Amino acid sequence: MTSSYRGRIAPSPTGYLHLGHARTFWFAMERAKHADGVLIYREEDLDFQRCQKRFSDAARQDLTWFGIQWDEGGDQIGDFAPYKQSERMPIYLKAWKRLKAMELIYPCEKSRKTIREASANQQNSDLEPIYPENWRPPLDAAKGIDQPNGYNWRFRVPAKKNISFNDTCLGPCQFISGQDFGDFLIWRKDGIPSYELAVVVDDSAMEISEVVRGEDLLISTARQLLLYEALGATVPKFYHAPLVVDETGIRLSKSKQSMALRELKAAGFSPQDLRTSEAWWSGSDDLL
Repeated sequence: MTSSYRGRIAPSPTGYLHLGHARTFWFAMERAKHADGVLIYREEDLDFQRCQKRFSDAARQDLTWFGIQWDEGGDQIGDFAPYKQSERMPIYLKAWKRLKAMELIYPCEKSRKTIREASANQQNSDLEPIYPENWRPPLDAAKGIDQPNGYNWRFRVPAKKNISFNDTCLGPCQFISGQDFGDFLIWRKDGIPSYELAVVVDDSAMEISEVVRGEDLLISTARQLLLYEALGATVPKFYHAPLVVDETGIRLSKSKQSMALRELKAAGFSPQDLRTSEAWWSGSDDLL
């Protein structure tokens, strides 16, 4: 009997991948193997200003060197092509039109600075700025607008809705819409769909059964659950892995190249060295 498990790794070619990416993608691969399932390589390249071909090529090269293998996408043929988000714009536009028809989204001209200044959470820069509910336009504000370009589009979150899910790695998680996060972007005025909308549409279309990613995206999962519900899509399981941190306890980022995979390779480290390093196990003693 063929397994129904479908996982994915989804690098964004905005810089060189670091050890944190490798660990999360390794877990995704191992979980797919354990379930006798399929692993998809999807390139999340919607940031047209920062994404570069050299980073795209490097991601596949570095992950292959590290020992990560996938079954669809990347250089592999699959039934759910295209596997680059930049080539899937018509699919995102169709989702935008559905949300607009249901009056769940609206055009917004407020800047992020203005929203933060007006937010109840403005005293704590670590909290999500809440879009003031009294700034929302009428439900029919999008009437007569046929294309999303030229506006920031926000999703109307229900007031104080309890959004809970059981994360395979972290256990029970709970957020309150309108309190932990407010009306969020689903399309930018430069014509690019947001991360939240694109990944929900892609994971649904590609029949992903479990999403493995870093715990920094927990609140994104809460937002995305609202989109899954609105679009009538099947909700996958979620596995949010703890983040890899450096020797000072700071999470890794692409701007900090000391732990970029190709830098570590050039320094003489092997994939086995890295998978048995202290950094590899930072955040948890048992992740799988």
